[in-house]
Amino acid sequence: MEHNSPNFIRNIIKEDLETGKHDHIVTRFPPEPNGYLHIGHAKSIILNFGVADEFNGKTNLRFDDTNPLKEDVEYVNSIKEDVKWLGYEWDGLFFASDYFDEMYKRAVLLINKGLAYVDDLSGDQIREYRGTLTEPGKDSPYRNRSVEENLDLFDRMRNGEFENGSKVLRAKIDMSSPNINLRDPVIYRILHAEHHNTGDKWCIYPMYAFAHPLEDAIEGVTHSLCTLEFEDQRPLYNWIVENCEMESKPQQYEFGRLNVTNTVMSKRKLKQLVDEGFVDGWDDPRMPTISGLRRRGYTADAIRAFCHEIGVSKAYGAVDSQMLEHFVREDLKLTVPRTMGVLRPLKVVITNYPEGQVEMLDAEINPENEEMGIRQIPFSREIYIEQDDFMENPPKKYFRLFPGNEVRLKHAYFIKCEEVIKDDDGNVIELHCTYDPETKSGTGFTGRKVKGTIHWVEASNAVPAEFRLYQPLIFDEEAGEEEEEKSFLERVNPNSLEILSGFVEPNMKDVVPQDKFQFFRHGYFNVDPKQTTVNHLVFNSIVELKSSFKL
Repeated sequence: MEHNSPNFIRNIIKEDLETGKHDHIVTRFPPEPNGYLHIGHAKSIILNFGVADEFNGKTNLRFDDTNPLKEDVEYVNSIKEDVKWLGYEWDGLFFASDYFDEMYKRAVLLINKGLAYVDDLSGDQIREYRGTLTEPGKDSPYRNRSVEENLDLFDRMRNGEFENGSKVLRAKIDMSSPNINLRDPVIYRILHAEHHNTGDKWCIYPMYAFAHPLEDAIEGVTHSLCTLEFEDQRPLYNWIVENCEMESKPQQYEFGRLNVTNTVMSKRKLKQLVDEGFVDGWDDPRMPTISGLRRRGYTADAIRAFCHEIGVSKAYGAVDSQMLEHFVREDLKLTVPRTMGVLRPLKVVITNYPEGQVEMLDAEINPENEEMGIRQIPFSREIYIEQDDFMENPPKKYFRLFPGNEVRLKHAYFIKCEEVIKDDDGNVIELHCTYDPETKSGTGFTGRKVKGTIHWVEASNAVPAEFRLYQPLIFDEEAGEEEEEKSFLERVNPNSLEILSGFVEPNMKDVVPQDKFQFFRHGYFNVDPKQTTVNHLVFNSIVELKSSFKL
């Protein structure tokens, strides 16, 4: 399905198989069902499923649903749809909640071994006691509770005797460790909340850092691939696997996360944009979510090619958003039909063309792919052109339409502007032109040349359409989680969406959602699957025709 470029993770897996460390590999894609997936998750999906496919291994789709306050079945369903749309099938479908009983047993095991204790400190106190990067932490006054007391308290926590936040279970590791993650991390908290999978069975839930390595071990994952921010948690990951006496010993490997310029790469911030109404949902075409990109018209092939090109490394860096657009363009240019759409219409009357006559003209469907054939388009006395293709007082080297100038209509004739009609406010509302019947496209006319070619749509058969043009939703967004929310929201682009009403060729009247086209001189567009109805066509701009970006 796709090429495989060398990277350090592939090399590790290859060596592990060749040396017999593993006789097979198992990877997993483990999203939290607390939002929709974005383009950064696509890189992880493609990596995990891709290396497993290459080495005849297996990949599990596993939902890390350890926080019922933020999770929803809607997110579960959207994640499944996104993975399938990208072209992958999981071997096993699991939830962290499938293992809550086993995790509880392993927590009890840690207590019995003197490696976990119930703590009554508040969250703020725990942070205060933890210390800093330069100062060691200090022991909780509850750290040396007896095994019997801890077992009793943990059992009562499970039975719902205590309020949220009143107690936690912590691993007992090393409060003076230079790695803050090992300073007695919280592994269970009290949360009286309904869970989408387990209902009200539990009122204590494992923390992600405790649950995740256990899930990997239970499923027999061999290579647990995650982004670099989890590198400092690897010692804790290994400690949990070892001290919980898991039979399987998964290994964690970290790679650089995907960051894209002018793009929000935080699920939390994306949710904020949705919740506060900056967009019309997770699948808004301005969103970098996989569902938003799909609705806009991006293709799975383009996203996979993009992720393969950027590769996998330990390095951190931002990728130019134009690079993704480049791969979309490359994927569409040979397969997508060409057509003409007028986004900002200006009426043109061709005064010397016979009234009532409509002729059909031939036009190639895709000049870069002749096998796609020819379409026919109507031409008559009245047409629409783009407002931008006319100037009453043009600058030098303006080769489109102006009074007295002649241009070619794409696939049709030369026309010459003879008269400009204006409304009472002085706005141009109509042009009167003449045409030269000898200049019909395809006839080999060589009598004279014109420097401008413009597109058009015949007026009497034109199909009304709405066009949605997009700019980046956020400018110069960086991935730093430490920035203030106010600063983040201040960078929302107020001009990220422009809605125009125009016309398309009559052969477009039967298009269906997700059909894609290249509109002559405008770029690539997708039929919106959410707003389009039988009587109302909506086209989303996918990408412009050209970019200055070079690979």
